[in-house]
Amino acid sequence: MSQDEVVSQTFRALIESADRKFARVRDLPLYGHRSQNQHYFQKVFKAYMRLWKYQQENRAKLVASGLNRWEIGEIASRIGQLYFNQYMRTSEARFIVEAYVFYEAILSRKYFEGAKVKQLGVRFKELRFYARFLLVSLILNRIEMVKFLVDRFRDLVDDCNANFRETNFKEWKIVVQEIVRFTKVDTAFAYIRPLRYCAMFDSHAASLPYVARFHAKKVLKFTDAILTSYHRNEVKFAELTLDTYRMLQCLEWEPTGSFYQKRPVLPNDHSGASIDHSGTSGVIDINFVADMTDPSLPPNPRKAVLYRPSATHLLAVIATVCEELPPESIMLLYLSASGKAGHSNVPQGEHSGGSRKSSSNKIVSRISQKQNSSIPEYHVNGKKESSDCYENYLWLGPRGNWDRNNLYPGDILPFTRRPLFLIVDSNISHAFKVIHGAEKGETAALLLSPLRPAFKDPSSADTTQYGSQFTFFLTAPLQAFCQMVGISSSDANVDIYNDAESILSTSFSEWEVLLCTSTSLDLVWAQVLSDPFLRRVILRFILCRCVLFHFFPPEASEEYLPVCLPQLPSCFSPKSDVVQSCVRRLANHLGVADYFHLSDA
Repeated sequence: MSQDEVVSQTFRALIESADRKFARVRDLPLYGHRSQNQHYFQKVFKAYMRLWKYQQENRAKLVASGLNRWEIGEIASRIGQLYFNQYMRTSEARFIVEAYVFYEAILSRKYFEGAKVKQLGVRFKELRFYARFLLVSLILNRIEMVKFLVDRFRDLVDDCNANFRETNFKEWKIVVQEIVRFTKVDTAFAYIRPLRYCAMFDSHAASLPYVARFHAKKVLKFTDAILTSYHRNEVKFAELTLDTYRMLQCLEWEPTGSFYQKRPVLPNDHSGASIDHSGTSGVIDINFVADMTDPSLPPNPRKAVLYRPSATHLLAVIATVCEELPPESIMLLYLSASGKAGHSNVPQGEHSGGSRKSSSNKIVSRISQKQNSSIPEYHVNGKKESSDCYENYLWLGPRGNWDRNNLYPGDILPFTRRPLFLIVDSNISHAFKVIHGAEKGETAALLLSPLRPAFKDPSSADTTQYGSQFTFFLTAPLQAFCQMVGISSSDANVDIYNDAESILSTSFSEWEVLLCTSTSLDLVWAQVLSDPFLRRVILRFILCRCVLFHFFPPEASEEYLPVCLPQLPSCFSPKSDVVQSCVRRLANHLGVADYFHLSDA
């Protein structure tokens, strides 16, 4: 056997070994068993590090024995996939940045473009590469890269369909439609400010000393979150829905600019013999031990993002996270789904607010009609029975599997033995009021959406097209406000938009001071106030409630308003001037004051 043959066989053996380890890690759940998962993660990376180093040292011999460029790209793509999976397990930004570096290197070096048209298997690998790179770029908000990849991805699918007529590419066409639909909605209002927590925008100098000095009798650390949403025909890409995407971003730190700066990936010649390996990572260097974390930022809370779980699967994940929750910590549970109230189906309604002068009667008429509809009262007086916890439920999946996909408020109660921050965005969200006062150990913090969205333009009320309004307010409040009153991205002047953001920032700073100095703030809220993510969510809830309260006339039903339990202090009531003044300034600034029922200043 010649030396070239030995090198080739050794290389193939290393590929098989790495792929076996890769399969084990890929199939591990993205939650729980952290130390065990880390052990497997390190083993598979060592296997790929040996593989990559071997092909570097023997590149010429491997090329001579028939090594294709797409095979190098496939190895690099696997490593990028491993990094992305590790990001989904840990929420550490350095892992998704590394995944991006790998994928960008594959793209710039055109590893897959040298493949012959007749190699169908290689084309499928290339399609998977583009889909994965799109998901990573989407999460990192690389908008220009996303646009570029969408065009390339669409062209690739069309080319495959033209050259492999006997193969059905329908599923890939659906993937293209999903990403086009997702980007159309997500960029309808360009995020001038990031959804992630950015110290430059979300940390307010005036209130910072109060936040720093604030110390409740009990302080909880926000360490874990579980995010899931299901709406029929909702906007999604791969296994990431628009609602979970927005919430995922909202619960992460925005890295500094230098954190994203990577050395450029230089394309090599097509022989594969000359490659610059002087960079920091990935196919450039495979420096797995490089510390790429931003030292100025705390770690992100870990997030388990579940795509269309059954109710039993969701409860198993909650149980696992609760069991592993560190002492003095709190878990956030985010649920976005339609549901069923009592014995009648309550669809997501389409309601609009309008000019105080011209639309009040219409709104009142709609309200009176809805008050005769099938929405039950959710124990406003606090009286509840144990059976009430199992009367209403969320649909977590297609309605054909009734019991398997039904999540009842009572299903959450066992997990209130540990601190819980619950956000429910649903047309039956108020059914979850029954949790308050029925907890098994720790009083839960509840933020519950309105039962129906509110829009000036009723066509915007379609959750399947634009995402849930309540979630939008909690993650991008100004964009949600503009969408509600009918201001489109084409109407928004950048300077006016930035001034509107300043109005919100000033108000949030004032509210932070009030929260930190209030003597009537419930411990449930006080114990999480030191956490920047949860504090920001609370502030945005206060804004959302006030905006919706004044968007409808005073006689509007409670179903149009979000609910928080335990109650926040009265100074944060929608009727209080300190909160109402923010909505007044914002509405006047954007020229939409006539849409609101605000008392005179």
